[in-house]
Amino acid sequence: MERRGHPHEEEEEEEIESNPNHAQEPKSNVEKVMVEDAFKNTAVPSWTKQITARAMATSFVLSIIFNFIVCKLNLTTGVIPSLNVAAGLLGFAILKSWTALLEKIGFLKQPFTRQENTVIQTCIVASSGIAFSSGTASYLLGMSARVAAQADGGNTPQNVKGLSIGWMMGFLFAVSFVGLFSIVPLRKMMILKYKLTYPSGTATAYLINSFHTPKGAKLAKKQVSVLFKSFCFSFFFAFFQWFYTGGDDCGLSSFPTFGIKAFANRFYFDFSSTYVGVGMICPYMVNISLLLGAVVSWGVMWPMIESKKGYWYSAHLPGSSLHGIQGYRVFIAIAMMLGDGLFHVVLMLIKTSRSLIAQHTKKDSSAITPDSADGNTQIVDYDEQRRTDFFLKDQIPIWVALSGYVILAAISIIAVPFVFHQLKWYHILVAYAIAPVLAFCNAYGCGLTDWSLASNYGKFAIIIFSSWVGLEHGGVIAGLASCGVMMSIVSTASDLMQDFKTGYLTLASPRSMFFSQVFGTAMGCVMSPLVFWFFYKAYPIGDPEGTYPAPYGLMYRGIALLGVEGINSLPKHCLTLAIAFFVAAIVINLIREVLQKYEYKIYRFIPSPMCMAIPFYLGSYFAIDMCVGSLILFVWQRANKRRANDFAPAVASGLICGDSLWGVPAAILSLAGLNPPICMKFLSASVNAKVDTFLNGN
Repeated sequence: MERRGHPHEEEEEEEIESNPNHAQEPKSNVEKVMVEDAFKNTAVPSWTKQITARAMATSFVLSIIFNFIVCKLNLTTGVIPSLNVAAGLLGFAILKSWTALLEKIGFLKQPFTRQENTVIQTCIVASSGIAFSSGTASYLLGMSARVAAQADGGNTPQNVKGLSIGWMMGFLFAVSFVGLFSIVPLRKMMILKYKLTYPSGTATAYLINSFHTPKGAKLAKKQVSVLFKSFCFSFFFAFFQWFYTGGDDCGLSSFPTFGIKAFANRFYFDFSSTYVGVGMICPYMVNISLLLGAVVSWGVMWPMIESKKGYWYSAHLPGSSLHGIQGYRVFIAIAMMLGDGLFHVVLMLIKTSRSLIAQHTKKDSSAITPDSADGNTQIVDYDEQRRTDFFLKDQIPIWVALSGYVILAAISIIAVPFVFHQLKWYHILVAYAIAPVLAFCNAYGCGLTDWSLASNYGKFAIIIFSSWVGLEHGGVIAGLASCGVMMSIVSTASDLMQDFKTGYLTLASPRSMFFSQVFGTAMGCVMSPLVFWFFYKAYPIGDPEGTYPAPYGLMYRGIALLGVEGINSLPKHCLTLAIAFFVAAIVINLIREVLQKYEYKIYRFIPSPMCMAIPFYLGSYFAIDMCVGSLILFVWQRANKRRANDFAPAVASGLICGDSLWGVPAAILSLAGLNPPICMKFLSASVNAKVDTFLNGN
């Protein structure tokens, strides 16, 4: 997911493979004609009427909900599924209900259209996308003293920055809008000339189109009903579990499913509705890769390394020290992520270059190809002609885009050094000079494959700028801040182009898409820090053993430390193992690409190194939850594939929404000092006997 449809750390899996709605995509020109033919008698409102007050109000309410969901997912495991389907479905449900009510009482002045539905979906996803690119659970959290204390390196005043809502909002407003202008001039080339597919945007468009046909509206009503039931079950199940969590390691979330020893190595099912729902949305191989990574690390590697305690690292170090076992967990995971990221960035650059060359060659050959004898021009089907006409109707002048980029970049170059004095104006100037090229590569590659590599560009920015600034001048903070600058541009560019594709297929105006993206971005810049701060004050965010471990805060800081300190601070043999896993990540990806190129279907069963790396730090409990979600979906599809494809996204979205939103009242209760009344704890028989003896003796 947005990272859309892939996990946060940007699990680069092709969402179209996992999204049941891709089955709705037409397979022939006849079916294509039927899409717009169903709407030929429906007037398309002007772009100003597509952005309505009711659409913005709906977007605002749903953005709050989605920001809580994304923030909770960021702070737990960082695996974020595509929320486009839920955004489109909930937006449709709310406004359809509202307009139906107004129509009954005779006050409906403007009907609810698919263009307005697209605006709502775009706005919500733009807002929740800021929750991802804002880095509140990754690079910004990595600046805090709480995470710096775990890193055992670079914990100096120059390399630590206290978190506060004020400067976080200011930083996000300074950097989040620049990317919107970096890719706008290329929209016609991407959508019309190169006809890039943007699978997530295409699937979302066909979903919205189907909602607004008579048959689609009936199906959507049933999906909303299923989502509501799933939401209620998830919310009240989380409420029920809360009563039994009155202490450390209490409640069903600490149930030793596979035994006490397996639980000690983080192998258990924690009854999280959120990650069962996430597992139903993510591709099967994402979940299997997560579980495989957990088995390799917590089942094999960490027990072996812990047996070397006192030889490879000091036996007296605390468990959170990066000079001990935690160092192996963090830096080996980072090595796998960097290896996977480097491979995909290089691969994407190669694919982009080859595709551009092929397009240029095709254009040259077509220029010298004589017209047919009868002079007939190429026949363009009805859908394509109608969509092209509306896509070109409301232009965004190139001078507006270029001026906007230059002005906003200049503001950012001036403003960011006031927030992070470790970064100088020329550092940010260099970042903005190269960012449009990377934004184009990411947006183009996303159109080809549905992969967004924003976080990988951000990781490379960390290494480059942290090394450039140096440890004594605050290189850790400089690297993490530069990650935010780069990620904001690259991520926003691909998100906006996805939305342009959705708008193209639903006849939504490019201007309405752009302004809804701007509005959603502004909401995200305010909501994301506020929602994060709510959790930050209520829970010990960043504690590896806590409810919200926020694993990427420490991992991103670890990357910055590698940039400024080099490899001398790593524990014994950690570098060798890290290099081995870095190479292994590249080799695994290379094998997958070769098998795919030569059409060996076994490539679909090659695990993802990026996914495998996530449990190296956290354990397998969430991977088991997600595999349970996959199992539910698999059994459901075997029993009734069509019904599963229609309703699984709604069930999954309800599970995610209900469990995630329980975090709000739970946090309020925690802030108010109201704790759960019962502690349900699981003990081995021998420990239980000792407890009974102790209690009876007193």
